Amino acid sequence: MGRSSDAREKLLGAACELMRARGYGAIGVAEICERAGVRKGSFYYFFESKQALTVEALRHAWEEESAAWRAVLGGGGHPFRRLEALLRAQVKAQYDSKRDVGVVRGCLYGNLVLEVGGNDEAVHACLAEIFDQQVAMVHNVLHEAHAEGMLPTDRATRAHARAVLAQLEGMVLFAKLDNDPQLLDTLWEHVEGVLALN
Repeated sequence: MGRSSDAREKLLGAACELMRARGYGAIGVAEICERAGVRKGSFYYFFESKQALTVEALRHAWEEESAAWRAVLGGGGHPFRRLEALLRAQVKAQYDSKRDVGVVRGCLYGNLVLEVGGNDEAVHACLAEIFDQQVAMVHNVLHEAHAEGMLPTDRATRAHARAVLAQLEGMVLFAKLDNDPQLLDTLWEHVEGVLALN
């Protein structure tokens, strides 16, 4: 990897790290550059603004995370066991956060949706695209379950896939609020209720 590419990757990584810790509005270009070990003047060689960096950083983070999602959800075996494994991996990430930094950081994308809302069109559009892809991945699993006779047509819908993710995001939010990942221990039970599996 060339020096320029290395500096760009460092800026993307630093932006994600700082946003996970403190959000979008609380960080600036100078702090991102300092964390990345990149001169501020070099920042504008790669990105025209903090907004542009944020969009690229989010896409970069999701590119890595989506590969893990595809590996779990696209693997063989029972569709619901794959979905459960994905959700348990999300729960583990919050336990790891509490262990490593002392706080439940929550979901990077969910946190930014709450912080940015519709006030930044480019960031908002990027987040909408990421969540749309997540819903599609879960919907594919529900569709598989339906095809195998495990789920009726009226529950193998995009709306139900969105409801599964709403359970995840909502419970992560409460875990962050209380700084207690144990609140996520019943996540799969709640998702089973959403899909009427029990």
